[in-house]
Amino acid sequence: MGNKSEELFEQALKHIPGGVNSPVRAFRGVGGQPFFAERAQGAHVWDVDGKKYIDYVGTWGPAILGHAPKVIIEAVKNAADQGASFGIPSEPEIRMAQLVKECVPSVEKVRMVNSGTEACMSAIRVARGFTDRPKIIKFDGCYHGHADSLLVKAGSGALTCGNPDSGGVPSEFTAHTVVLPFNDPDAVEQAFAANKDQVAGIILEPVPGNAGVYLPKAGYLEFLREITAANGSLLIFDEVMTGFRVSLAGAQGKFGIKPDLSCFGKIIGGGLPVGAFGGRAEIMDVLAPDGPVYQAGTLSGNPLAMAAGIAALEELRSGEVHALLETMGARLEEGLNAAAEKSGLPLVTQRAGSMSCLFFTDQPVHNLADAMKADRERFKKYFHGMLAEGVYLAPSAFEAAFLSAAHTPADIDLTIEAAEKVMKNL
Repeated sequence: MGNKSEELFEQALKHIPGGVNSPVRAFRGVGGQPFFAERAQGAHVWDVDGKKYIDYVGTWGPAILGHAPKVIIEAVKNAADQGASFGIPSEPEIRMAQLVKECVPSVEKVRMVNSGTEACMSAIRVARGFTDRPKIIKFDGCYHGHADSLLVKAGSGALTCGNPDSGGVPSEFTAHTVVLPFNDPDAVEQAFAANKDQVAGIILEPVPGNAGVYLPKAGYLEFLREITAANGSLLIFDEVMTGFRVSLAGAQGKFGIKPDLSCFGKIIGGGLPVGAFGGRAEIMDVLAPDGPVYQAGTLSGNPLAMAAGIAALEELRSGEVHALLETMGARLEEGLNAAAEKSGLPLVTQRAGSMSCLFFTDQPVHNLADAMKADRERFKKYFHGMLAEGVYLAPSAFEAAFLSAAHTPADIDLTIEAAEKVMKNL
C-alpha cells in the first residue's frame, strides 16, 4: 500500500468505524490495510498512489460490463439533467420492470428497492404475509443482507470478520429462522417435519457466493422446488449476486428452476444502488397499496438508478456478453488449476459462468463446513502476492471473483502468469 493510501486510512479511522463503510473492505480477513481507489475504467482500477490493478472484484459484482462503460455513463448523465430524484412515479420505472420480466420468466410483477438487503428482507415479509406462516429456512454461509432475522450463520463480511451472528440482534428476532447446511436434502426434510405448517419459505443463493463459491449438487434445486410446493411454502431465490450474471435469467435460467420469488441487486443497478424483488403476481399483490404487507422507500425507483440499470440490462440482452464471459471464465479457471499443479498446491476452483472462487484444499467444497476447512493462511499470502503483482482479488477467502466484459485475453493471461509466480512461493 502506498503512502497516500496509508494517510487516507489513518484519517478514515478517525471518522468512520473501522475506517470503512462496509466491513470486508478493511482487509481484516487477509491482514494489512486497504488501498484507496482513485478511478476505475474497464477491467482496471487505479489507487491514489497511481498503481494500476486488474480488478476481479468489480464493485462486488455489478460491473459486468466493466467500470464506467460509456452506455451507462451517458444514460446517467442524461437522466441527471432531468432531476436526481422525484419521489413520484416516472416512466423509466415501468421500463425497468418490463426488462426484468422479459429477462426472468418467473417474475410476473416486480418492485424496486435500494439494495439487495432490502430486496431479501421484503421478499421474506411478503412470503410470511402470503402464507400466514412465521418460519423461514436459510442455509449456513448464505448471506442475504444485514436484516436482523437473516444474520444467522451468514456469509460475506460477517464470516470474514469472524462474527457470523451479529451483535445487536436479540435472539427473539431470529427465533423463526431455521438454519441448515447447504446441499443436504435430509436436513430440509427433517426441518419441514419438525415445523409442520409453519414454514413460510426457503431463501437461498442458488449458487452461494458469500462463503466462497460452491455449486448446488445435481438435483438439489429441483428437490427444494418440489418440497416447498408440497408443503405450501415459497421458494425464494436470492439472485442479488447471480442475477443477470451466471446467465441473462440468472441461476434460475441456468438450472431451469422457477422460484416463487426472486431478489435482485448489483447488476440491476448498473453500478448505482438498486435492488428489486419479484415473482408470481398473486404473491406480489399482497404488497401495499393493494394488500396488507407494507414496504416503502423514498428513493425506490430513483431515476438515475433506473437509467443505469436499464442501460445495463439492455446491453446484456442485446449482445453475446454471457458467452464471452463463459469462455474467459473457463480460460482463467484452467490457468489457475495448471498454476497450482505446477507448484504442487492443493487447489479446488469452483465457477458458475463469470463468478468463481478458489480454495486451497484437496477436498470437495459443497457447503460452508467444507469451505471452512480450506487453508485461509495460504489464501492470505496468495492475496497479498497477487496484489503486489497488480491483480486485485476480494480481500477474503470467502468471497467470489467476478469477470467483466471489459476483461481481455491479455488480462487473463497476465493474471495466470501472476498466479504461477505467487503460487511458487506458497
